[in-house]
Amino acid sequence: MKGGHRRGITLLFIIYLAIVLRITVFRSTFTVQNLCLNGRIILTFFEGYIALIRQRNWFSFIYLFFGNIVWFVPFGMYLQYMGKTKTLLRTAACGLLFSLCIETMQYVFGTGYSELDDLILNTIGTWIGAAMVRMVFQKSQGIAG
Repeated sequence: MKGGHRRGITLLFIIYLAIVLRITVFRSTFTVQNLCLNGRIILTFFEGYIALIRQRNWFSFIYLFFGNIVWFVPFGMYLQYMGKTKTLLRTAACGLLFSLCIETMQYVFGTGYSELDDLILNTIGTWIGAAMVRMVFQKSQGIAG
């Protein structure tokens, strides 16, 4: 892969990271005054999603559930495509750690709920992204070979 191509992909990845952090941590409610004041940790699996289903709030359920997966697909894609991780398991572990950082920042800055569900769904999204890249590379190698 040529240097300019790698730099372009890395620049897009940095923009992606900035967007994810803006959406998840550095929201309009972000202030230094909220530091360690408003954070909330939810360790019950899918508590918020079950409530949305009971309320028949399908739009919010779909947006939050699938959004937590979809927003992490590019993370897994980047790590696999750029060769930053060698296995799907390592890529998923990196997604878990990145998600854990986000959840920790949400708690510390009081800008969202820190949920166990998010760790799981974000990790699944990372794995899906990495698996997609693997599939494309395997198919392209099979066609060329």
